[in-house]
This record gives sequence, structure tokens and C-alpha cells, in this order.
Amino acid sequence: MALSDTQTGRAPEVTSGAPPVLRLRGVTKWFPGVQALRRVDFDLRPGEVHVLFGENGAGKSTLINIVAGALRPDAGEVELRGRPVQFRSVHDARLRGISAVFQEFSLVPGLTVEENLFLGAEPTTGALINKPEMRRRAEEALRRLGFPILPRMRVNRLSRAEQQMVEIAKAFRTNLSILILDEPTAALTDRETDRLFQLVLDSKRQGVGIIYITHRMNELHRIGDRVTVLRDGGRVDTLAVRDATPEKLVELMTGRKIEAFFPRIDHRPGEELFAVEHLTAGTLVHDVSLTVRAGEIVGLAGLVGSGKSEVGRACFGLEPIRGGTVRLLGRSVGKPTPGAMLGAGLAYVPPDRRTEGLVMERSVRENIALSALPSAHFSGRVLLRRRSERAICLRLAQQLRLVPTGIERPVALFSGGNQQKVVLAKGLTRNPRVFVMDEPTTGVDVAAKTEVYTFMKDLVEREGAGILLISSDLPEILHLAHRAYVMHRGRLRAELGRAELTEQAVLSHFFETTTTHG
Repeated sequence: MALSDTQTGRAPEVTSGAPPVLRLRGVTKWFPGVQALRRVDFDLRPGEVHVLFGENGAGKSTLINIVAGALRPDAGEVELRGRPVQFRSVHDARLRGISAVFQEFSLVPGLTVEENLFLGAEPTTGALINKPEMRRRAEEALRRLGFPILPRMRVNRLSRAEQQMVEIAKAFRTNLSILILDEPTAALTDRETDRLFQLVLDSKRQGVGIIYITHRMNELHRIGDRVTVLRDGGRVDTLAVRDATPEKLVELMTGRKIEAFFPRIDHRPGEELFAVEHLTAGTLVHDVSLTVRAGEIVGLAGLVGSGKSEVGRACFGLEPIRGGTVRLLGRSVGKPTPGAMLGAGLAYVPPDRRTEGLVMERSVRENIALSALPSAHFSGRVLLRRRSERAICLRLAQQLRLVPTGIERPVALFSGGNQQKVVLAKGLTRNPRVFVMDEPTTGVDVAAKTEVYTFMKDLVEREGAGILLISSDLPEILHLAHRAYVMHRGRLRAELGRAELTEQAVLSHFFETTTTHG
């Protein structure tokens, strides 16, 4: 009996249409002590979106870095338009029509938007940079893409979403034949995402082949044509998107069936742990009131820019409070600060773990212990209690199934999902009763999401904690929250109980123009 392509490890051959614009044959890549890719086959056709899917650490980033010219394979071949090629650099790949938008931005913060767009390819007049021409081209590119950004703005003054737009504009500036998009919608609003997807469809019509990495199932089905699943550095399967059900993808990614993607979480609400009354904060939040009880997950939903994240930041002392009160464990908090809130029993999980949650160059142990160093478990009168510190950090790493469990490794060497586990472990060092989790599964793979959800279930059911879950991922709100508040333009539009918590009900309040309190 003949073996299938999946069993042999070969990618399915292109049997119809145009030949592949890109083909990888047996590509292998080693890093010190780690084999990142194992004889991977992959092809990309003109005018298709080929989705790369897999757990954090499966090899997706290594593969696209090879295609983009940032890395060279240790074995195997890369063919571009049917001819073997070896990219000397990212610049070399870009000259051949390959542009990438990576998850980690490659912008120079101190330069302007226009200077970043044309960095290394500035228009010149003689020996001088032609700045008026550069600005004209930048304005034209941003206008064509529909991005409302001024070319003269410095990048370090832009929001993360605006920086993402600049990265996308850089990729579209050149004549494309291959476009690589790595989690491009993570920082974008729904409207900006719609615009990006329109650009992707326009590029497909022009014959551009697109490699797309996402952890979001709805994006895969919205714009994808084929999907290749990687696991432990190897290609598991390539299939048409129409055949890629969530259950099938999870099984291919993890090698096991996950019966329940969202766990069932018992709702046994106890005493009030946390309350916000008539909160007005920052420049966006107005008159917000909500409560969180022991033993429950309370959702805070809304579009990007609705003010939901600002509520969490204000409660932790990261946004100035201009009115209202915050009450934690029955006591009013006059002016929240991160140190005071941690000490009083509230842990905050920020949406951007790399810039707000972790010190990437330091070890897992140092990151976990950082927020609790003044406590007696970690510090004596003069010196740190190293033995106690290591024991506590190792226990928390094992509790959250950190892989690998080496707590002395720099946190930058871990996958996104495992970095998020370190952020969660960091919050546990103070034994908090309340967790404010803002986008806790951003940029983590499907399998890591299930582990985060299980962690939340344990906190609520076993520890009696209360969780305020701030999320733009509507399925998270619908499946995990026992009740939810919906925000729109800085104000609460509704409170929905478990029986009322449906997709239609939540979406109707996303765009509500009149105030409705449920």
C-alpha cells in the first residue's frame, strides 16, 4: 500500500494552476542544542494565501526568517520561481521581491515614519537625500493603503497599532512577488484589520504569494487558501482551508485530541472582592462601575479603543484616576499604584508581555521574583534568600507547565506561550485574590491558550479568586465569563448575565449609540 504525503513527510505537489513561486525542499535549521526545522517541505503558489499554523516553538518563525533572508538553512534547498537560490540578507531577499512584516517590529524609534519607510533606499539627488521626494512618496504610499499617519511623525510617538501600519506600509512599498505576514492583526482594530485583508485580497489578484502566520481560526478561514501545520520543527500536514476544522488543526498541532477547547468553569460566586464605582480615568474612561466576586470570571468586552484596557490600567495605577472609587477586598483604595495594588492582593496581566510584563534579557527566575522581592519569602534584612527564591520560582514554573522548566534561561529564549506563563507566574508570587487579565492569550498558540484557560479555571474553582477578563477575542468572553460588561467609547453599555451572554447580544452593544444598562 502506498504511503500518503503526510506519512512520508512530503508536501503535496502542485497539480494544477501556475507553478510555485517558492519551494522549500528538506529545509533543516539548527540552533545551539535545538533543531528548529527538520527536513521541511513547503511551497507557495502565486495568488494564494498559505497559512502557517502551529504551536509557539513549532518552527514557523524560523521558516519565514529563512524565506525572508534573515537566516540561512543548514540543509535543504530553497527555490525561487523554479531556480535554486541562497539569500545573502534580508535586503537581498527584498530585491528579489520578498517582503516581510514580522511580529517584532524592525522600526528605528528615533526616526520619522518616512525615514523608516525608505531606510536604506532613500531617493537621492546627487549625493544628497531628496527629502521632499521621500515625503511625497511616503504620503502617496500611506494614502494608497488608507493609513491615517503623518510621514513626519517620529515612530516612538506612534501607538503600537500605528507602528504596525508603518511596518505593513514598508512591505507594500516595493514590487512584491512574496509577502510574509506574521500575526499582522495583533495590534489592529477591526476596521484596520478589514483594510489589511482588502490589501491582501488585492495582492492575491495581482499574483502575489502570501505566507500568513496567525493563531486566530477566524482569520485562517477568512483569507486562507491552504494551511501547513508544523509541530516540533517538522511539517505534519498541508491541507485546504475548507478541510481545516478547529478540531483537526488542534489534533495536528499537538498530536492529541483536545475534547474541550474552552473548559467548563463552575460559577459559585462568593463575597465581593473588587469593585469600581463611577470610575473616570485617563482621557477615555467615563463613569464606569463594575464588580468582581470570589469564584467568578467577569468579562469586559468591547472593540479596540473602547476603553476596556484603560479600565484595567487605571485600577492597577497605570492610568490617572480623575473621579470615582476603587474598592479591593472591602477597602477603598484612594490612589492606586502598582506596588500598593500588588501588596493588597490584585495582580495585573498586561496585554504586551514583551514591553510591560517581562525583562526579556533576564532569566525566568528573575522575572517571576521581580514583583515580590520585598516579601519575606524572597528577601532577608540585607540579602536575597536565593534558595527560597529558586524553590518558589521552580514550583510556579512547574505549576504552569513551563517548557522547558529551566528557570535560569533568559525568558527571551522561550516561545510566546511560555513567556505568557512566566507573566502569570509572576502574578502568583503575592498570592493575589483578584486578577485583572488584559488580553491574556494574545500571540499564543491554540494549545497554550487551553493551558491558560485551565489555569484560570483552577484559580476560580480551587483558589476562590476573582478574575476580570479584558478581551477582544469574543469567543473567550462568551465561553469563559460568567457575566460580562460591554464598553463603547469609554462608557459601559450593558451588563449581561450568563443566560444573556450571546454573540448577537454582545455585538449589538459594540456599536450601540444610546446608553443601555442591563
